[in-house]
Amino acid sequence: MGPEAPKVGIGGLVFRDGKILLGLRKGAHGEGTYGGPGGHLEHLESFEQCLKREAMEEAGIEIVNIRFLCITNFQNHAPKHYVDIGLMAEWKSGEPRVYEPDKCDGWGWYDLDDLPSPLFGVIPNYIKAYKSAFNFFDAF
Repeated sequence: MGPEAPKVGIGGLVFRDGKILLGLRKGAHGEGTYGGPGGHLEHLESFEQCLKREAMEEAGIEIVNIRFLCITNFQNHAPKHYVDIGLMAEWKSGEPRVYEPDKCDGWGWYDLDDLPSPLFGVIPNYIKAYKSAFNFFDAF
């Protein structure tokens, strides 16, 4: 049996008052790094539906105005391999809370110029795409 096919991951930068929502990841690849809401794209789900669902499931927030940021051929955690689709959105309602304590150790709003460290692998790509309009990143 050959290697598993790459999976599709959806992640997002959620903005509120000029800050982005990040949570400390745990229990999965990237444990101990800060990332936004996101997860696996489900069968017949749109990118927008996926990010809305993940933001609600993980943090209990509603988001709107979802837009494309970038795509990354993400291989940092081999043998896992993802095609990661980065999106951005605006917070609409709800105060972020940890709804998946096995996956996240807390949410916070961070200024783009004062981010926690270390960041989950694709987050720097999301920020670069947001600031520049460069929207494809190969493996890194």
